[in-house]
Amino acid sequence: MTPPPATPARRTLLRAMAALPASAVLLGEAPGLLGSALAAAPPSGSATRYTIVPFLNSDDGTVNVYQSDDATDFRLVKASAYTPPRNRIRDASILKHTDGFYYITYTTHTWQDTSTTIGFARSSDRVNWTFLYDYTVPIANLSRAWAPEWFVDSDGSVHIIVSCSTTNDQWIFTPYLLRATNSSLTAWSSPVALSGIGANHIDTFLVKLGSTYHAFTKNETTKYIEYATAASLTGPYTIRRTGDWAGWGSYREGPALVQLDNGGWRIFFDGYGDGSYYYSDSYDTFATWSAPAELPAVSGTDRHFTVVKETVSGGPVLAKNVTRSFRSANYTTRYWQEQSSLLNLPVVSASSTTAEKQASTFTVVAGLADGNGYSFRDAAGKYLRHWDFRARFDANDGTSTFAKDATFVLRAGTASGSVRFESYNYPGRYLRHYSYQLRVDPSDGTDLFRQDSSFVPVTAWA
Repeated sequence: MTPPPATPARRTLLRAMAALPASAVLLGEAPGLLGSALAAAPPSGSATRYTIVPFLNSDDGTVNVYQSDDATDFRLVKASAYTPPRNRIRDASILKHTDGFYYITYTTHTWQDTSTTIGFARSSDRVNWTFLYDYTVPIANLSRAWAPEWFVDSDGSVHIIVSCSTTNDQWIFTPYLLRATNSSLTAWSSPVALSGIGANHIDTFLVKLGSTYHAFTKNETTKYIEYATAASLTGPYTIRRTGDWAGWGSYREGPALVQLDNGGWRIFFDGYGDGSYYYSDSYDTFATWSAPAELPAVSGTDRHFTVVKETVSGGPVLAKNVTRSFRSANYTTRYWQEQSSLLNLPVVSASSTTAEKQASTFTVVAGLADGNGYSFRDAAGKYLRHWDFRARFDANDGTSTFAKDATFVLRAGTASGSVRFESYNYPGRYLRHYSYQLRVDPSDGTDLFRQDSSFVPVTAWA
């Protein structure tokens, strides 16, 4: 059995969602999401879409736009999508607002220069951006205003957390809160320092679950990302974890969180000390985290971003409660076939035996762990699941671990009519063939991996 990560307290997540005002749920503005998607696999015909707008390691004068359906495999949508009319653009944070537009706020100067403003731009499609204005943060003797981060509270109010330093010590930053005082996001309240986090903290990112505010913030002395909680947005916050508490290492910055389709939380952070970008997952309300993994495609080229998550139309479609066979998208004579309880990819043709055709036929059913996901049953009633990341068929033992091991999230494939199946409890891992065996392997962001993990549902062989 693949050792599962710590199981998310799903009932706790549901209670937290129930505590939100109806408008927040309907608009998809659950805390920390900043978009229009909550924690569930997308239904057939829909897709999850994560968008990031990072600046470049080689150029802080422009930003790229990337999107992903799994928060792991980000693909370039548009290079140099937005260049401000003056100054620079660093640390861009993205929001999907209730007016249907996307907004970014960003640092307007390079790190060496005095920077008393934060910039704003808007887009209707995430690709074409219009500059709105530079806003001077009204703090006396301000030296630098860096890394503005959007935060939408459970009452729908929109905020920015910005890290500011003053001229008496330009490298000692304190997080301040600005609240939008109009719906067009052009007027802001006076800055209020987040009590309890204290000076010399930067890149503060907030998530609210239930009645608790969770802050992730970089300690500029130790270079570790710390963790704090509060019962009020402005604090006082209590710093609960310091040092290398999560196993992420030092010289890390720009933490940004998003909730995954399976209810877990993913943090992204900039490993500027080694030139890489990382992600890590938690399933126990931020107490423990998976080992950090390098983010494919983005790592090494892009810097400091936040994520907006949406559920959009036009996703892949796969009917349930029907029998299907599954053909490899890049080896078109080969099909899924159960062999001694293992799932392999042999050649199947009209001349194959009846037993071989039967072993290549499966019933598609609703996911055991998530009804929007998918599970697959063989003729004997056993379910496809992963065990030590090998795809195999076993009898359902009724446990939640088995249900999660046997549930897959439908994602778009590379070829027309093809789909991909992401592991429900190991996000970023896909059913893919390797040496004609089916495994659940981590995406490496390459075209070959996407092809190896793409399959075409076809009329059942038997």
